[in-house]
Amino acid sequence: GLLGYKTHCKVCLVVRQEVDGIRRYCHLATGNYNVRTSSVYSDFGLFTCRPHFGEDLTELFNLLTGYTRPQRFHHLVLAPTGLREHFIDLIRNEAEQARAGKPARMIAKVNSLIDDAVIEELYAANRAGVQIDLIVRGMCSLRPGLEGVSERIRVISIVDRYLEHARVFYFQNGGAPTFWLASADWMPRNFKRRIEIAFPVLDPQLQAKLKDILELQLV
Repeated sequence: GLLGYKTHCKVCLVVRQEVDGIRRYCHLATGNYNVRTSSVYSDFGLFTCRPHFGEDLTELFNLLTGYTRPQRFHHLVLAPTGLREHFIDLIRNEAEQARAGKPARMIAKVNSLIDDAVIEELYAANRAGVQIDLIVRGMCSLRPGLEGVSERIRVISIVDRYLEHARVFYFQNGGAPTFWLASADWMPRNFKRRIEIAFPVLDPQLQAKLKDILELQLV
């Protein structure tokens, strides 16, 4: 069970009886629903009524209230049960693309990067030939630009009028890019001591908007 874990995911589910039946409206976010911080934090949120997201959030709330045992999700990935492993799989996939001679790139935007397992995978992806851009606002235990270790890894930090708080992830994936948003930073406490979620952005227009924002921040 998940008793005793801090709930750090940011999700909202509205179930409405409409003319054509019941519809579920979902909001999934990278930041808090907090009136004080919302005016100074920069975050992303996804508002959707795609049925699979509605089923996932229903399952998540049932899980959080102790109503059900963990089931498989369509889209959500959950900590502490598999979020670190999910990101490691995505990084390893990018390394496989590079080893196969395909263009390979990833971009990750987080508040903190101090998880040893993820850092080792990033170093391994670098050695495989993956181009890696990291936007890390706060703590970063990875050392970029080391020959033979991290020469393809760039790390920048953005400090501006608004607090950069969004967790955004882009993987080139052999020409079929995937985009993920998350409530979790790449830290051991987020992976193993909190209830967190990551979720994909599936709509091509929204994917393009996220890519534009990330590229703009990397200029």
